[in-house]
Amino acid sequence: MHNKPRYYYEPAAGHGLPHDPLNAIIGPRPIGWISSLSAAGQRNLAPYSFFNCFSYRPPIIGFASSGWKDSVANIVETGEFVWNLTTRPLAEAMNSSSAALPHGEDEFAFAGLTPIAGRRVKAERVAESPVNFECRLTQCVRLQNAAGENVDTWLVLGEVVAVHIDPALLDEHGVYQTAAAQPVLRAGGPTAYYGISEQHRFDLVRPEVHKKQG
Repeated sequence: MHNKPRYYYEPAAGHGLPHDPLNAIIGPRPIGWISSLSAAGQRNLAPYSFFNCFSYRPPIIGFASSGWKDSVANIVETGEFVWNLTTRPLAEAMNSSSAALPHGEDEFAFAGLTPIAGRRVKAERVAESPVNFECRLTQCVRLQNAAGENVDTWLVLGEVVAVHIDPALLDEHGVYQTAAAQPVLRAGGPTAYYGISEQHRFDLVRPEVHKKQG
């Protein structure tokens, strides 16, 4: 079984497949639905599929942008942004906010969404989203390849300084119900998204290692 031939390629030479499998293999991934505000006060809203959480204490989340886009420029200018949870009822609006609009046009208005003020940052939240993280920029890192050469991708990291949660997503014990939020996840190909459900849940308890006595 271990000697069974595998499909092999080296990314620098191309994958030889109809679509690059990288973002299908590393999936599903939560969506970084990022709202920001320029120094001049122009709001922006855009989804990023390369997104995740990187630290508990302090809570730090981050997303990667291919190219220096408005979101990155705004966040570097102001030091602030908001992450908005994408849910199944908001999937189409999230997709609309990815449109390449003329500079200065409002993605909130284009996607039919309501901007609402933050408590700790000036960037506005998506009112329709049931969870919002207000963030302050901690690092903006230009990525490099293995040879140490700069690539046109930017990793934006921010500390979560305020959290908004719809109470309907907290059970009677105050435990957040992930599946009830109907999060939308990205998973490869030009169109593939996924959801989750309690039917697909399973639990594992981290093993304890006991040192031998004597």
